[in-house]
Amino acid sequence: MLAIFLLSLFGFLLVGVPIGFSLALTAIVLMIVKGTLAPSTIAQYFMYGVDNFPLMAIPFFMLAGEIMTVGGLSQRIVNFAKALIGHIKGGLGYVSVLACMIFAGVSGTAVADTSAIGSIMLPVMEKEGYDKGKSTALICAAGCIGPIIPPSLPMILYGVIAGVSVTKLFLGGIFPGVVIGLALMAHWYFIARKSNYPTTERTSFREFLMATKDAFWALIMPLIILGGIISGVFTPTEAGVIAVVYAFVVSGLVYRELKLRDLPKALTEAAIGTAIVIFVCGAATVAGYYITVARIPYLLGEMVKTLASTQFGVLVIINILLLLVGMVMDLTPALLILGPILVPLAKSFGIDPVYLGVIMTVNLAIGLLTPPVGSVLYVGCRLGRLNIVELSKHLYPFVFTMVVVLFILLFIPKAVMWIPSLISR
Repeated sequence: MLAIFLLSLFGFLLVGVPIGFSLALTAIVLMIVKGTLAPSTIAQYFMYGVDNFPLMAIPFFMLAGEIMTVGGLSQRIVNFAKALIGHIKGGLGYVSVLACMIFAGVSGTAVADTSAIGSIMLPVMEKEGYDKGKSTALICAAGCIGPIIPPSLPMILYGVIAGVSVTKLFLGGIFPGVVIGLALMAHWYFIARKSNYPTTERTSFREFLMATKDAFWALIMPLIILGGIISGVFTPTEAGVIAVVYAFVVSGLVYRELKLRDLPKALTEAAIGTAIVIFVCGAATVAGYYITVARIPYLLGEMVKTLASTQFGVLVIINILLLLVGMVMDLTPALLILGPILVPLAKSFGIDPVYLGVIMTVNLAIGLLTPPVGSVLYVGCRLGRLNIVELSKHLYPFVFTMVVVLFILLFIPKAVMWIPSLISR
């Protein structure tokens, strides 16, 4: 059954069938093979997959990210980061990483993070004499922190399919996201020294205060969202609504850069993105049901047990699998497909499903940078006006850095789980 599942899924993908329809068709194949011809079951589990309260956060966080981009909040975040660390040698690279980390606290996606910060920073870096390929690669890598630092849209999806606390998943993403950001900065340090990138004039204290004041409302937005979730004032789903209202008020009334003519485009982009994710989620729920009926998690577990007998060994195998899958599949569908398979396997070895969710998100976020289907890779090509080969050449050193951090997290799971362990819900 495992072979039938894999051949069906990748067979449909190879002939160009969209991922959502590939999942649904694979579920039908499994249904036929098992001899349980019940089309109503497909409709039932599809609705079950999309009729879920935590999923309501997805359109709101997507819309908040769109409003922030057109409303001037992302530009102010960049200005603040530049005033803080822009004077260091190669400082614009550090500014890009820090800005991506801050923006990740609202957007929840890698594509939005990369597009918003890259469209601002890349022209400036190119003008200052920075290598276009290296600069684009750095921003793409930093943009992939978007799904890791809370709020994270992939973690919401994982929380739904695994039945675990989205709040704990959010908190588990804080440490890996910050460490990856610092690791990318450390990597950039050596690049800046070797390339002898210029330094900029140090910002005066008065100018720093002005930049901080101007960016204040943008900077506290992630704090409001995360603080409200941790304190229990609102749920992650309600936080999405708070984010939209806050972004709308600040962009429209405080900064006054959001115009009525900008709203249709922002609403349309958020709606399209939401529709794609929700459809894939429904199809993945159907596939997940038949995956369970076909005992694929059990069969995979038996296979893994022949290769490893310890938690760490299982985690290494899972992560190697995820790195390979990330090269041929985008983050969201990979998470939705593999989640129902890997969660029971992880539980059978005593691995915390929250920890697994964080590690899966980090791992598959790295896959967003790798050809042939890395979505952030293509965003970087468009922003930097580079072809895939040129950008990939500069990306792989950053990918290696992120993979090193990933495997460090496998050695010290407590580093990921210590913040989630502080809450009981």
